[in-house]
Amino acid sequence: MSKIRYQHYVVRKGRGYWLVTPKMKAMGFHNIRCGKDGPQAREIADEWEKRWQAARRGLGDSGPRKQYPKNTLGDAFDRFRRTNEWIDKPPRTKEDWERGWKLIEPYFGDLNPKFIGLEELDSWYGRLRKRYGDDKAGRGLKTWRALYPKLVGFKLADDPDPSLALTKHNPSPRTEVWSEGEWVRLVKAAIRMNYHGLACIMAVTWDTIFQPGDTRGLTLSHIHASGDEWAFPITRGKTKKRALGILCKRTKRLVEAYLNALPFELTPNAHLFYTRGSQPGDRGGRPHPPVPYRTNSLNKDFATVRRAVFGEGEKRLLMDTRRSGAREVDAGGAKIEDVAAKMGNNIDESAFLQQTYLGVSVARVRAADESRKVGRRRLASEQNMFKKLKLHPRKS
Repeated sequence: MSKIRYQHYVVRKGRGYWLVTPKMKAMGFHNIRCGKDGPQAREIADEWEKRWQAARRGLGDSGPRKQYPKNTLGDAFDRFRRTNEWIDKPPRTKEDWERGWKLIEPYFGDLNPKFIGLEELDSWYGRLRKRYGDDKAGRGLKTWRALYPKLVGFKLADDPDPSLALTKHNPSPRTEVWSEGEWVRLVKAAIRMNYHGLACIMAVTWDTIFQPGDTRGLTLSHIHASGDEWAFPITRGKTKKRALGILCKRTKRLVEAYLNALPFELTPNAHLFYTRGSQPGDRGGRPHPPVPYRTNSLNKDFATVRRAVFGEGEKRLLMDTRRSGAREVDAGGAKIEDVAAKMGNNIDESAFLQQTYLGVSVARVRAADESRKVGRRRLASEQNMFKKLKLHPRKS
């Protein structure tokens, strides 16, 4: 099957259609008849979906874009989007810029950058903090600071950037972790609730300590087999560093059973894990076929399963598995080189050289996995080791 990544493809009476929403129609898109449902129809739908996503995110010239007056901030950002520097940016980096731009544009899009000073920026940043919190406000400020040198290059602003006088308020770092027992409960619940693709993502993420975004992006071509084992060599989407994830036997059986049960054939570049889809209810509606997980759908489905297992008060996230796994590896006494190889990042200042000269080897990843098992046992044995001492007053 061709890679279908989004939700607008539907099948009616054996024929496929790419159906647009009112928002898509307002941007110039229209319904597309893709023909008899099958690989060719899905390829047509996928091509139109790519055009829509590019237009929606401003990643290309696939659709109309708001026009800004000359020499305004919005005009400068449009000019920057046409540069080779922008074109060469990875898709996820472009998405980060676009999310930050959405926080900037309503306030400053139609203004000349030379009239945006410290007071205006301070008011804008304060509003963002009050409305969205430090994390989202920080994204907006980060995007502004990254865009400002481009404005200087376009001769629309002067050095230095006035926002550098602002104090950036960082949110408190996350410290939440999951235990293996809790994660097993979540995976089993996902299976019972028919979220089989989500269950596989959760199990693979736990074994490999990949970022959830890297896990949901796995394709059939990523699977490498060695005897009875499966491994996923990847280039991390965020840091561009190489990493290797090896599945335990239990997870390998789960993923293998899931792939064998898919009602369609996967091509080498097709995503592995899909949403469960839906059928029209008693009141009708459109059917939604299974599609590869995106960030929002993955977080939404995970929250549904988490709520079913641990209730409304539980706020730990899917991405906390990475911290949980790293803690187990560290508690097991792994060397820093093994931790860096397992996580595919710079875990200390010398990790970059360690990766550069040693690379990612199967032996080092296996060593990290073994240390993680030891650490898991040690952490489990430490629970309830000490109890509060209760002192009773001596009777006279």
